[in-house]
This record gives sequence, structure tokens and C-alpha cells, in this order.
Amino acid sequence: MSIWELLLAFVVVLLMLVALLANVLVLVCFLYSADIRKQVPGLFILNLTFCNLLMAVSSMPLTLAGIIYKGQPGGDEVCHAVGFLETFLTTNSMLSMAALSIDRWIAVVFPLSYHSKMRYRDAALILSYTWLHSASFPIVAASLSWVGFHHLYASCTLYNKRPEDRTQFVIFTGVFHALSFLLSLVVLCFTYLKVLKVARFHCKRIDVITMQTLVLLVDIHPSVRERCLEEQRRRRQRATKKISTFIGTFILCFAPYVITRLVELSSVVHINSHWGIISKCLAYSKAVSDPFVYSLLRHQYKKTWKDMINRILKRSSINSSALEPHGRSVPQLSE
Repeated sequence: MSIWELLLAFVVVLLMLVALLANVLVLVCFLYSADIRKQVPGLFILNLTFCNLLMAVSSMPLTLAGIIYKGQPGGDEVCHAVGFLETFLTTNSMLSMAALSIDRWIAVVFPLSYHSKMRYRDAALILSYTWLHSASFPIVAASLSWVGFHHLYASCTLYNKRPEDRTQFVIFTGVFHALSFLLSLVVLCFTYLKVLKVARFHCKRIDVITMQTLVLLVDIHPSVRERCLEEQRRRRQRATKKISTFIGTFILCFAPYVITRLVELSSVVHINSHWGIISKCLAYSKAVSDPFVYSLLRHQYKKTWKDMINRILKRSSINSSALEPHGRSVPQLSE
């Protein structure tokens, strides 16, 4: 193995381990906290978490084996099954992110009617559509034998071995990425930009009230005034940072892989095999970033896993104190 291949194998192992740990922690928080389970977005996060976990235990290990052995790991049946699952999980995770953005859009833009517009039944219907949408493409690909081991990505994925099917495969690939990556990106941009617009409007209203209050409070200490102004600046940046993170991670992780898949269809451009695996690793990195972007760094999830850690530490301290020897001398009262 070359240094490049060793480095890529190490990256895949690292992505696999972090994705497993982070997504399992999200799942444990979901099971531990009744408040999280009550929220409708929890269904979308749960679906996204399961997609990421399955990706970490199915596609990533085979990509690692493909890098090490420089060929297809296992038999054709295993590769076809993993390729089918990889296509399904990637599409499902993209649509789950789009569903989360729709949920945020309704909650921010239509706050008074949110509970009537986004109920558990509505979320279940959206998830049913994402599953049907995600399953349709791998079913078609599997029926036409367009799933197999692709040496460029060292992965079991969409792959056409028959030259006579090239035109049909090009059309299928273009439609697939348009109705998965592009559709999800359009939904993300539309909904989150609407959310950002509303957030900025509310920030302006709060800023006006704050400035009026500061003008009226003539005797206010300069340090308090400075803290208020600093909070204004942070408030303006907070929503922009969050929305930039949602859209930015989606583009950064998926766009290189999707563009590479589309460019690959052209026989004119030669793609380096190392870049193919790097673009695949970037797509895998979404399974690592999702738990932090959508769950673990949010206040409710942080509170939940901190409560779990505190409970474990308290229990361990109680057990250790119970195991301490009881032969200590008892201090006597002074006469």
C-alpha cells in the first residue's frame, strides 16, 4: 500500500469510529429524554441517525476493505446488497435534512399554527415519502444490474459495466442526483433563507427596543451598555452561523462526490482514483457531522448527555463509597 492509500484507510477508520460513537450517543439521548421524544423533529433526527449508523456499519467497512485489497471485498451478492443500501441511505439522509428544514421553516414562519401543521402524523407521512422516494432509485438500479463495485471510489455503489447501457445509465444518474441532491439543496436553501429573513426581522425589532431602552437609561454604567451592544451583535450573527452551517456542511460533504459522479459520465475527463476515494470520504463525513450539527450541540441534547454523565458519575461514586472499608476509627466526643 502507498502512503496515500494508508492515509485514506486511516481517514475511513476514523470516520467510521466517530460516526458510530456520535450517532449512538444521539440515539441514547433520544431514548433517555422524554422531552426529546415528544418533539416532532425527533422523528426526522431519529431517521437520520439510523441512516448514518447503517452507513457506518455497511458501506464504510467495505470501502476500507476495497482500499486495502484494491478490489471488490466479498462476493457479488454482498456488494449488490451494500450498493443498494448505500444508494438508499444516502438519498434518505438528504431528504431527512430537507424534512428538518421544512419543520424549522414552519416553526419560525408560522409559529401559531405549527402544532396543527406539523403533527406526528404529518411527520410520519413525510418520512413515508422519503422512504418510498429513496427506495425507488436503488430498486430500478438493481433490476437493471447497475449496482456493483466501483474501483474509482473503492465502494459498492451505482455502477454500469455494460457499454450498450451507457446512455440509459447517464440519464438515470442525472435524474437520480437531480431528485436527491439538487432537490434537497433547493429545499434547504428556500426554507432556511426564509427562516433567516424572519430571524433578522425579529433581531431588528429587538435592537430598536434595546437602543430605546439604553437612551432612556441615562445613568446606566458604560460596561452594561457595552454588554448590551455586544449581545446585539451576537444575536445578529447567531442565526446566520447556524443556517450557514446547515447549508454549508450539506454542500461541502455531498457536492464534491455528486459532481465527480456526473463528470465521470463524460469519457473526456480522467478522474484520479485518489480523488474518487476522497470525494467518497467527504460524503461519509456527513454521517459524522450530522449528530453535532442537528443534535449534540443543541441545548436540549447537551443537557441530556450531561445529565447522563452526572448520573453515571454519581452512581460510580456511590458504589466506590459503599466498597470502602468500614474499619475507620470513630471520633470521640470531647468531654
